[in-house]
Amino acid sequence: MSVTAATMQTVPNTMTSSLMSKEEMTEAIIAAKIDKGLTWQAIADEIGAGVIWVTSACFGKNSMPKPLADKLCAFLGLSPEVNTALQAFPHKSWEKDIPQDPVIYRLYEIVGVYGDTIKEIIHEKFGDGIMSAIDFSMHIDKEENPAGDRVVLKMNGKFLPYKTW
Repeated sequence: MSVTAATMQTVPNTMTSSLMSKEEMTEAIIAAKIDKGLTWQAIADEIGAGVIWVTSACFGKNSMPKPLADKLCAFLGLSPEVNTALQAFPHKSWEKDIPQDPVIYRLYEIVGVYGDTIKEIIHEKFGDGIMSAIDFSMHIDKEENPAGDRVVLKMNGKFLPYKTW
């Protein structure tokens, strides 16, 4: 099943409240992933959705529509509580401390060093506005290079111009 507007509908959070936290949900998913020897790509392929989005939902940063949550939980042998927690709307917040994980820190560093430059170039090319993180996709690729393999991050977000009134 591919992800469409119809399959992306979820019920309000008050109808999907769960005694299981997003953190407990993530722990259960990761334990099943490790136990079955799966990759995030294999899980995403099985349920018919993108690997970045599926991984983000499994880490509690996005809610998963019921048809996809049903497929994921059946594939991994997870409980109805995990299914309900997957469907619950997440809080889009995170710790404000400087990240300690080296990969996450480097992304934080990139935004710190190049954030103003990225903003300036977006404004020059598009005008005054922002890049959506809602109408958004991301891909991570590996580029082989004799000097050392390269990580290729591609972020694709809809431009949202600021309005005047």
